[in-house]
Amino acid sequence: MTLPASSSRIALVLGITGGLGRALAVALHGRGYIIRALSRDPAKATASARLPFAVDWRQGDALDRGAVLRAAAGTAIIAHAVNPPGYAKWREKAVPMLTNSIVAAQHSGARILFHGNIYAFGPDAGALIEEDSPQNPHTVKGAVRMDMEAMLRHAAGDGVRSLIVRAGDFFGPAVPSSWFSQAVVKGGRTAKVIQDLGASGVGHTWAYVPDLAETFMRLLDRQDRLETHDVFHFQGHWVPDGRGMAEAIQRALGGAVPIRRFFWPQIYLIAPFMTFFRELIEMRWLWREPVRLDNRKLEAAIGPEPHTPLVLAIETSLGPARVRARPISAARARAI
Repeated sequence: MTLPASSSRIALVLGITGGLGRALAVALHGRGYIIRALSRDPAKATASARLPFAVDWRQGDALDRGAVLRAAAGTAIIAHAVNPPGYAKWREKAVPMLTNSIVAAQHSGARILFHGNIYAFGPDAGALIEEDSPQNPHTVKGAVRMDMEAMLRHAAGDGVRSLIVRAGDFFGPAVPSSWFSQAVVKGGRTAKVIQDLGASGVGHTWAYVPDLAETFMRLLDRQDRLETHDVFHFQGHWVPDGRGMAEAIQRALGGAVPIRRFFWPQIYLIAPFMTFFRELIEMRWLWREPVRLDNRKLEAAIGPEPHTPLVLAIETSLGPARVRARPISAARARAI
């Protein structure tokens, strides 16, 4: 059964207090959507999200199907940007939450926006991954992400419209749960050391979240030409050498903060006691193998991919400057 597309201008954002959820809310509001959000504690979420416009808050949990169905009523978009807290229990929580969004989309006719990532692939996908490259993940989280994408693909048979944009590791303003903020430059502008996680000569792909959110918007601008279920790759910032991101951060911090090789053996010792480090070890292969997303399909659809220069992206991702920041000239941006 093919459901009619919703004609409303309401977007439900699940995970609005997270980095991507907030960026999608800002981008959708800029496109004229009324933003609705779901939270167990709307007052606390309002303070956390710090959005410069009014949000239609609904009380509830993304794990509660009834709450999601009520919040999604009359919406045109369901931005599914919610993840289990603590980087854990993806199978137990992430899958049911997406199931609830799919059921809600069946009722409302909304299109689901879903951020895919490189976790769903394995080393056999090659160094340049296309949308239909084989998905043979070697990790638990990768298998969950693959299954979640399959759920959306299968739901298209029931008329559920979805848009997946796969991207690399997130960074950006107000993106607290990321490799960038939790491992590479923990503490932002107050960081005492910059960690170099990658192997020498191994490239890594990074996704500046505001650019990714704008990519979703440009695809929505032409959604009459999208498939019921469509997938695109966002290339983002491809850093050809593992040390390249650390060096760019060092320059953004004025050159005084030292770069240190990430000491993986110590992480193996800490991992039994800290969830984040257990998950970090599981995804270590992404720092040993060059993984780049092929964005030719995306650029054929929307033209040049939204792309903030790396130096500007890093500056905003580090948080507010403690002193007045120097203007960044075009020449300085090219040099960095």
